[in-house]
Amino acid sequence: MTTVYDVDASELIEKAAEELKSVNEIKAPSWASFVKTGMHKERPPIKKDWWHTRCAAVLRSVYTRGPVGTSKLRTKYGGKKNMGHRPDHFFRASGAILRKALQQLEKAGLVEQVSKKGNKGRMMSAKGKAFMDKIASKIVLTGKKPEQKVEKPMAIEKKVEEKPTQIEQKIEAKPEEKKEAKPKKTKAAVAQKPAAQPA
Repeated sequence: MTTVYDVDASELIEKAAEELKSVNEIKAPSWASFVKTGMHKERPPIKKDWWHTRCAAVLRSVYTRGPVGTSKLRTKYGGKKNMGHRPDHFFRASGAILRKALQQLEKAGLVEQVSKKGNKGRMMSAKGKAFMDKIASKIVLTGKKPEQKVEKPMAIEKKVEEKPTQIEQKIEAKPEEKKEAKPKKTKAAVAQKPAAQPA
């Protein structure tokens, strides 16, 4: 059975984001159009539908790392801030965005809160796991290339034999253009030429 681990992460997140758009519980908050995703970022996201992409990425992180909470995800999605002439400094990602994303995914029934071996956080539900594995299966099926037909050796030999004959026919079909040889001037011809009469 195909799982999340068998496909490219970026392709899976892109396809999952498209599928999440049809889920009613996953909606971008009113502040999503102007908020930054972390202190290390200089500008807000360029994509208009970045919220669904982030939710899909969080869903994959829960699948691969669960149980996880907001704290672990803040470190995962953090980055280095450009401090000018000073050394770069690592800052964690926005907790509000990740918390809201987890809450929406939980409301949709894709993740659930658990306490496993002393670790509290969210894990994939049966519905969420089936959702991600189904998308992974689609990617594998669409990624397969159709088999190319290999020509038989006899057909290849015929093609090779036909090529020189076609070239020969073209050469024969061309009319031979011969340049007319100009008569060479000899010493006798120069001597016979009458000298120019004086005026």
